[in-house]
Amino acid sequence: MLLEEVNQLLEPGYLPMETGYCRLKNGQAFAATLVRMPGCKAEMLDWWFGSFLRDTETYKQWDPKAHLCFEWDDKWSPGHYIGASHYGEEYLAGEVLKFIVKFDDPALFFDTSRFKEARVGAVVCGEGFLPDGTPDGRFIHLARDTESGAEVRSRFWIYSGDEKIARGHMEHCLSEMGYMVDLLPSVYPKERG
Repeated sequence: MLLEEVNQLLEPGYLPMETGYCRLKNGQAFAATLVRMPGCKAEMLDWWFGSFLRDTETYKQWDPKAHLCFEWDDKWSPGHYIGASHYGEEYLAGEVLKFIVKFDDPALFFDTSRFKEARVGAVVCGEGFLPDGTPDGRFIHLARDTESGAEVRSRFWIYSGDEKIARGHMEHCLSEMGYMVDLLPSVYPKERG
């Protein structure tokens, strides 16, 4: 799936590759994951990025083995992450990746008028940069409600990475989303009061 084809995620059902990695026809490396989240709501993903992730401590809760460091810029405030950036460090594909993520409005990529019919409760979009400002890739986490809770379908477009890096993104995403599934049902009600 090329980035310009993301509205396919709003169609009913599933795409031929929901979890896996490959090289795209434009030369970019690509990774996809599907994580089911029983007992959760899709809107919780927006809360996770906008309010739960505040600092290195909460970042490490998300994936204690892989996440190392996290710091928002001054554009972030609780509940508002679109337009903000964060610096992060994590293990990916056996190495420490240092990066900056800038969060974008989903309307830049999606026909948002279709979200309600597609049962989409949250979409988190961003572009990753190396610490020197070199663009590194894009990602989308799309959460939709299901009969048993929610599911998050994540996509990564890595500008100059190889298939090892794409596989690393896939494995890392499956790990951190697995931790999120375990944490969300307990931290969401507690944090929301």
